[in-house]
Amino acid sequence: MTLPNRPRYATRLNAFKQKGDTVAQMIAAAGRVGGLDAADLNFPDHFDHHSPAELSRLLADHGMALNGLAMRYYTEPGFRLGAFTHPDPALRRAAIDMTKRGLDALAEMGGQLMTLWLGQDGFDYSFQADYARLWQDSIAAIAEVADHNPSIDIAIEYKPNEPRAHVVMPDMTSTLLALSEVGRPNTGVTLDFCHMLFAGEMPARAAMLAARHSRILGVHLNDGYGKRDDGLIAGSVHPVQTVELFVALDQAGYDGVIYFDTFPDHGGTDPVGEARANIAVTDRLRALATSLAGNADLARAQASQDAAAATRIVTAALYGS
Repeated sequence: MTLPNRPRYATRLNAFKQKGDTVAQMIAAAGRVGGLDAADLNFPDHFDHHSPAELSRLLADHGMALNGLAMRYYTEPGFRLGAFTHPDPALRRAAIDMTKRGLDALAEMGGQLMTLWLGQDGFDYSFQADYARLWQDSIAAIAEVADHNPSIDIAIEYKPNEPRAHVVMPDMTSTLLALSEVGRPNTGVTLDFCHMLFAGEMPARAAMLAARHSRILGVHLNDGYGKRDDGLIAGSVHPVQTVELFVALDQAGYDGVIYFDTFPDHGGTDPVGEARANIAVTDRLRALATSLAGNADLARAQASQDAAAATRIVTAALYGS
């Protein structure tokens, strides 16, 4: 399939799930949104009733490409106490082997990006866990997974907590420290806007650190109030910070897919309308970011840390002078 010569927009496929829907029906619904030309699939749940070849065909039939796969360890109740960090070596091995099967399915589909969200790897109480062991088990597992197929990129999507009260890699700095210890060239970071807010980070600064010390392999765009993973329409709460993130991504040379990790299903929002809003707002904010990146007055304001001048320039671009 020939893709448009522009950055593509991908979607969280489960955003289109209605009660009783199959994966095929979710793909068909996403394919009705003009401008959505890629999707991520979850492993193993999206593969329960379809082979990799069948899923590739379903995506192509609806004009969509595969952006990548995301591991979902929550489908196995035995991983509630951890996947890569489970205290039972047999369950740790099961999680690693399941991830390798996901990588094999991804390779069969011609994909190159596997995203790991390790929300079940952590602890809930003081003295519950040996922190050094949690860290070492995480490093060893990520390294083994990365070595399974060096042609596939492994992206760590960090999040401060949920479902565990504390996770092993809750923010950008700990994720970068972990990846430096993993030491594999096919690893990097997925930036999730809500997760960065949740972690108390400025998204643009986190993106700068990721580009400086690792690689930005994915961008999950959404919005929220910083208290939880709200998954709201992109730019609906933090338009200024979203524009600043796009400026940072441009400076880092990121030209990959923007993935809308939003949750219309949580509030009963029409997923097609929500996806169209995501695309329209993001197109607008990306264009503003491009114009601000070359704004000499803004560069001077930043050089002198003149917050008032910078705010006037950015708000004029957003809302008009």
